[in-house]
Amino acid sequence: MPIVPQPFSEPSGNLDLAALKALKELLARYHQGQHKIQDLLSSLGYALRSSTNLNQFLELIPFMATRLTDADGGALFLFNADGQISLARLHCQEGPQGQAIRQALETAGRQVSPTPPRPATRANTTALDYQVQHYLGQEVQVFGTAIWLKTVERGRLYIFSSDPAYHWTQTRQKLAQLVADQTAVAIENNELTLELSKKEHLDRELEIGAEIQRQLFPRQCPQISGLGLAARCKIAQQVGGDYYDFIPIPARGEDGSLERWSIAIGDVMGKGVPAGLIMTMTRGMLRTEVLNGHSPAQILEHLNLVYYGDLENSHRFVTLFYSEYDPATRTLTYSNAAHNPPLLWQAGTQTIQRLDTLGTLIGLDAHAKYEDAQIQLAPGDTIIYYTDGFTDAPSPTGQRFDEENLITAVDWACRNCSGPQAILDRLFDQVRRFTGSGVCDDDMTLIVLQVVPTGKD
Repeated sequence: MPIVPQPFSEPSGNLDLAALKALKELLARYHQGQHKIQDLLSSLGYALRSSTNLNQFLELIPFMATRLTDADGGALFLFNADGQISLARLHCQEGPQGQAIRQALETAGRQVSPTPPRPATRANTTALDYQVQHYLGQEVQVFGTAIWLKTVERGRLYIFSSDPAYHWTQTRQKLAQLVADQTAVAIENNELTLELSKKEHLDRELEIGAEIQRQLFPRQCPQISGLGLAARCKIAQQVGGDYYDFIPIPARGEDGSLERWSIAIGDVMGKGVPAGLIMTMTRGMLRTEVLNGHSPAQILEHLNLVYYGDLENSHRFVTLFYSEYDPATRTLTYSNAAHNPPLLWQAGTQTIQRLDTLGTLIGLDAHAKYEDAQIQLAPGDTIIYYTDGFTDAPSPTGQRFDEENLITAVDWACRNCSGPQAILDRLFDQVRRFTGSGVCDDDMTLIVLQVVPTGKD
């Protein structure tokens, strides 16, 4: 049978118009949704950039997450350093039902908080996911995403909906994760701000401490009959552990016309604030001991007893070289508590010897004994007191300046420089040349004592 072609019938114009209208409405809703997402994300980004109050910013998180994903509500849980899990913020409908949701989520957080407190683990977050779903009800759609700071999970963001037709599409999940990531940035920015504030506060306190310490050092060298003096302390950090001092000792004679002078140099093991505090304590205790009229060895023994009781088990000790100079006889009496022995350059022989006695670190052994020694100086004799920061100064290749280089530098300076200040400047310049920059990681202190040469008094 032949096939008879059927006439072509065009679709109804009403159907075309209806489909076109539906398509336009769909596109309008789509564009409207896109604009809403863009506006919300833009607002969240602006809040992140401009907000200086973390709590205010966190108030936005559940609300923004709920709006972006067209859900019923959102909840933000944060993990404390001790692992405690708490409901930080919640956005949901108001009224009795909203209050019930809040109580349910707060209970969920308490259920999984570790006892005793300890950092949160993956097991805790898995348990939190389960408890949130359990307390909200199985009929509620729940999506949770982590808030990561570097490699540490610091919280979780939950979004929930009671609409049976609601689905967690990939787009909604990405939007929720984006809000969680913004939350992490806000938390980290806040912690960095707090850390910076603490550092600035500490820097101010260190500046005050450094200023106090500078005031404790002698403002200038004293005028001592028959002596020339120069001294300098270069602190590696804001507060240091090096110490030097000149202390007048009342004369024992009846007329009181002459004084002896104590010249001390010390170094607290360690650097920074702890060393600076101990150095300050050393200064006060030593000045008190000097007034009692004891010998140098006895003074060190008394200091050691006090230190041992106060600093036992602190692993902080003090080296101290203590000497007393009598201008009437040009006699130097001294005792050493494991400090770098000063170098004596003798003008008559143009040789160098070390001034040392047996004695251990102050604060190491309660029963430590110290020895007295004495030497009579001659015109032109020069003594270099120094701390180990000077001889430990490193070169760019890692070599130490060491005592041998110092002895060589002292010998040249005492032969060629005129006066204590010129000698001191020369020695510091030698270390600066050796290190290449003059920057060292330890305090450096020098005292130059020179008996005025004959004819220059």
